Amino acid sequence: MGLNDSSPGAMRNGRGLSDQWAESVVVRPRTTERHITVHKRLVLGFALSILTLIIVTAVAVALNVKFEDCGARDRDESTGEPSSRGPGGSAKLNGGRGERTGEKGDEEVVQPWRNSRLPGSVRPRHYDLRLAVYMDNFTFSGEVSIELECINATRFIVLHADRLEVCCFLRFLVVRSWGVLTNQMYVVALHREMKPMRVYRLNVSFDAAIEDELLGFFRSSYTMQRERRYLAVTQFSPIHARKAFPCFDEPVYKATFSLTLRHDPQYTSLSNMPVESSSLSDEDGWLTNHFARTPRMSTYYLAWAVCNFTYRETQTDSGVTIRLYARPDAILSGAGDYALHITKRLLGFYQDYFKVQYSLPKLDLLAVPKHPYAAMENWGLSVFVEQKILLDADVSSSSYQMELTMVVVHEICHQWFGDLVTPVWWEDVWLKEGFAHFFEYVGTDFLFPKWNMEKQRFLTDVLHEVMLLDGLSSSHPISQEVEQATDIDRVFDWIAYKKCCFNIALSHCFQDYLLSHMYSNAARDDLWRKLSQAMHSEGRDIDIGEMMDRWTLQMGYPVVTISKNQSEQLPTYYITVSQEHFLYGEEVSAVTRVSTHENNWQVPLTVAVGNTSAVCSESLIWINNKTETHRIGQMDDSTWLVGNINQTGYFRVNYDLQNWKLLIQQLHTNPQIISVGNRAGLIDDAFNLARAGYLPQGVPLQLIGYLPEETSFLPWHAASRALYQLDKLLDRTDEYRLFSDYVLKQVASRYHQMGWPTNGPGTEGNVLQASYQTEELQRELIMLACSFGNKQCHRQAVAYISDWISSNKNRIPPNIRDIVYCTGVSLMDEDVWEFIWMKFHSSNAVSEKKILLEALTCSDNTFLLNRLLNLSLTSDLVPEQDVIDVIIHVGRNPQGRNLAWRYFREKWDILNARYGEALFMNSKLISGVTEFLNTERELNEVSETSGGLRSDLHTVRPLPHH
Repeated sequence: MGLNDSSPGAMRNGRGLSDQWAESVVVRPRTTERHITVHKRLVLGFALSILTLIIVTAVAVALNVKFEDCGARDRDESTGEPSSRGPGGSAKLNGGRGERTGEKGDEEVVQPWRNSRLPGSVRPRHYDLRLAVYMDNFTFSGEVSIELECINATRFIVLHADRLEVCCFLRFLVVRSWGVLTNQMYVVALHREMKPMRVYRLNVSFDAAIEDELLGFFRSSYTMQRERRYLAVTQFSPIHARKAFPCFDEPVYKATFSLTLRHDPQYTSLSNMPVESSSLSDEDGWLTNHFARTPRMSTYYLAWAVCNFTYRETQTDSGVTIRLYARPDAILSGAGDYALHITKRLLGFYQDYFKVQYSLPKLDLLAVPKHPYAAMENWGLSVFVEQKILLDADVSSSSYQMELTMVVVHEICHQWFGDLVTPVWWEDVWLKEGFAHFFEYVGTDFLFPKWNMEKQRFLTDVLHEVMLLDGLSSSHPISQEVEQATDIDRVFDWIAYKKCCFNIALSHCFQDYLLSHMYSNAARDDLWRKLSQAMHSEGRDIDIGEMMDRWTLQMGYPVVTISKNQSEQLPTYYITVSQEHFLYGEEVSAVTRVSTHENNWQVPLTVAVGNTSAVCSESLIWINNKTETHRIGQMDDSTWLVGNINQTGYFRVNYDLQNWKLLIQQLHTNPQIISVGNRAGLIDDAFNLARAGYLPQGVPLQLIGYLPEETSFLPWHAASRALYQLDKLLDRTDEYRLFSDYVLKQVASRYHQMGWPTNGPGTEGNVLQASYQTEELQRELIMLACSFGNKQCHRQAVAYISDWISSNKNRIPPNIRDIVYCTGVSLMDEDVWEFIWMKFHSSNAVSEKKILLEALTCSDNTFLLNRLLNLSLTSDLVPEQDVIDVIIHVGRNPQGRNLAWRYFREKWDILNARYGEALFMNSKLISGVTEFLNTERELNEVSETSGGLRSDLHTVRPLPHH
């Protein structure tokens, strides 16, 4: 490890001298010739003395600092203190101003490595990173030269390193270096202080393993022509760049990067930027690729991959080259063509929408077999798990294609919101995820306007889903304080992704926000400031920051209750409106509402007044207090109210029981008077208000009595989500048969009217040709009918499976294959399970493999379920990335619920060892296996088990290389 002063002022007369880093230089007067002989002798003697002194000093230093040469292995890793051996080995490092160890309260100031965040005394400006990748033994070695700017005088350089064997180019400026286990930092202690406003260069060499885990620089594999092939790819978000090279691994430390990759020439290497030059070594024949210098960006967006993939490419009108890299057989089959096509359209759409050009000359999409996320938006090299980007049009359902489309739309949006403008810190991760999730619907609407995503599916897929989570007492604000590295993963959840969509939807200042912070960082106040400026320019004096902080800094959301004012002193065109924090569970709500929600929300409440024949008027009311009275249109005893029109606000609405009665009557007599969005909103609100104790349970069940007359997808989708929630609670109770019969009664007439799709693979069923809303309604009804036991639905599913087995031709329409497979496996014998198992192994289409594997978990045979669980964890027959989904889906099967729960507890140590580093995968597993537990005994088991898991989750994996 070496540190060079490379500031402009450091070069004097061609020498790298500094008034602090070098001895002073005295310019002597000229010497006459008659003194030359004497001077020669003096100079020679003096030179010999100096040379001897230098040699002795060098030997002494080499002997004393030898222990540091590969990362000071004898350091005290548990405390991060420097070792007491070697020169200046005491933890009390004497020297620069303010750097001596002080009292306990000053430890983080004088020993900055004790803090959870980097001290900020120096900032990186540029990384020159050179790596050699050895795919034969899955290791890599590297050298990084970091150009640093000193901000405040300091004698310590503190940066991040995790699992790296750091070897140092020691020079006389470095006293020692050591790693800090607790916060994954690496400390370089210097002999003297660095000066503010000067530029230095830190050189570090290191070695590490290409891990089999899913973070940092990790490896994956696939089989082609019965040959196992390997690839290695990075996943640095949120804090895993430090596993691949020493760096300042916080989002605010943006820098430019120059990357060089050296590897076996049978592989291809990719990175954020195009290859600038390539060369083959004469010695070993290895390939060296030099990539162009990146723009300023955060460390977690740096990316590279070494693989033997092939690609297809296209080019935008503005000259950006887009390539999709994948397994050669997937590229040959055209499985990547769809994603490549929509990416080209999306780049143009976003450039026009944001009025900001895409910043890089190319964009690569990389489809990998294994990845912890659906995708990662690395700038210029976005990485996707295969299931989220490869599409076989002949076998993929419209739902699968819609999901894939939205993932691509999301990641391409990140090239602006995230890559170009990055949150300052992880507490505001929603500033990028909220924008990207909101534009999933805007961008998909651009690609396929007939899908009507922004106006309809946004309600059920975003609003209804996230409000379920945000109504729990375990929820959290959008913006969370994050200090410890181990806490960062918890901010990546649906609260950050989906709740903030409703804040983002208010914003129309995208261009100004992007231009003001491009190649830099932004915090939530920066967005609020731009919004306030936009409001002021329109003549509206609104403090957006004050209003939005109530929604981003408080957990949860309000329930707004509207009542007609029955007071004799006021006319009937007044209503009383109250708000309180909505929470599921009465026993927790009383405590939580008082302790954590003393403030109210500022609620933009829209209200529609109607009767049996028409909607009479609509009003907008701003609610600021606990209870308010407002004047709206004239009302009488037959007039009903609907609040939060089309659910454009993030809150629930309750009414007095008389108004609920009027709304139910309206839906049963003439539902079309109430808009589709309002019908879906009423269903969702009613079921969830009843679940939380605000309404009698009979109200939502009476409300959906009108569903046989419902012809639109959205209300059916809202109802099915609510009914499946009830199904989880009631399926082992005496009342379940009454409940399921009632559901089937509501479904029967519409199900029989819609029928089954008649198309097969490759015909009109492809989502690009078919009416998406009609297909989705038909699919929703078939799923409800088969799930709740409709006999005709079961017979049709069995007939499809039987025809497939007898003819070996799959004539099942792609859009309902998952329903048919699951129903057939649950109803038919073991031979059908074996047939599906065989088809799972023989299929090459990733979407088909996914639903075939899920179908295997639908069996009623516990022996087969147990066999599948064991095979998934102990063999290569089930891909490693699918193991967690297998356990979760077995748990969703009523016959496999206890089996999955027991298996999870027995195999926890194995699962934690394999997936522990990826906390989000463990979280998904834990919530999945406990989702359907609903008895007192199971509650006690969860409580007992959680105590044991809690400590494991806090120390989720060892850190052997620091």
